[in-house]
Amino acid sequence: MKIRVVIGVCLVLAAMAVLLPSGAQRKVQAQSQGQAAGSGAPRLANPLKVALLKWYNANLVPTQFPVGNQPYGMAFDGANIWVAAFDGTVTKVRANDGDVLGTFQIGGAPYGVTFDGSSIWVSNLNGNVTKLRASDGKVLGTFSVGSNPGWMAFDGTDIWVPFGSNTVAKLRASDGSNAGIFTVGYSPITASFDGTNVWVICGGSGGPGSATKLRTSDGKVLGTFVVGYGPTGIAFDGANMWIANRSSGTVSELDASDGTTIGTYTVKGSPYGIAFDGENIWVTGAPYINELRARDGRLIGVLNPQATNTTGMAFDGANVWVSLLNTNMAGKL
Repeated sequence: MKIRVVIGVCLVLAAMAVLLPSGAQRKVQAQSQGQAAGSGAPRLANPLKVALLKWYNANLVPTQFPVGNQPYGMAFDGANIWVAAFDGTVTKVRANDGDVLGTFQIGGAPYGVTFDGSSIWVSNLNGNVTKLRASDGKVLGTFSVGSNPGWMAFDGTDIWVPFGSNTVAKLRASDGSNAGIFTVGYSPITASFDGTNVWVICGGSGGPGSATKLRTSDGKVLGTFVVGYGPTGIAFDGANMWIANRSSGTVSELDASDGTTIGTYTVKGSPYGIAFDGENIWVTGAPYINELRARDGRLIGVLNPQATNTTGMAFDGANVWVSLLNTNMAGKL
């Protein structure tokens, strides 16, 4: 009788493990294709899957929520995730449960998303930037910049918008007025703020791309640093800049103080977007999502979302979110 009771309890616990995976389980699932700590051998099995009686590596994004058609950029506003999609929409998703709070039509081909503390800024490949009130999505203004504006950055006062063949615009966040246009490298696509200066990633012309560092007060170029081929995403980890090099299949780590290359790390697939979660660097791409340890660049996890490429990425303080391009979903890891 005792044996049957013990078995029954074990079966109940196993069922609960299947239905209610813990945070640790989700983390290990994301890392299941990474390398075992302290060795060069790939991790062959996830011991936390013992209750599932399955030992193969996870390959799906755990939770997904519908957004617009062909989602790209995304940003977190402190409570919600905003996703820009090529069908002319911006979707507001509540971060804690994925409930869609609103879908706002702004037209064109929305691409990058940035939060300034009260408003959401969306770049549009038709040549303008739209400012929406974060509370209700009301359009507060649309401001013309130039061709193909990319992923933007907020420096505490202004919005920096890469656009055109070699320029970045500085827009005053309060009213969208143009505070300056500055020359950077060829084919600028993404901007990031390091707490003092703005960095603009440029795709290059036939050669490797570059990262240009500008002083926020006047846009003066403080340095231009070589990265990999076809760079796209950039993220700041509090000390260093991380750049996803799409055509090289690598991620570059630069010292934010002087632009020195700290390391270049090979990842799986073609990296695109990038985010820092307070400990690790996450990289979207075609199709894999890679996780690197920020302290040394070591690849610790690879996730393969089936039937889709991944583009934009954001961290909400607890979970990493990704844009699932081909399935029109926002994934929560």
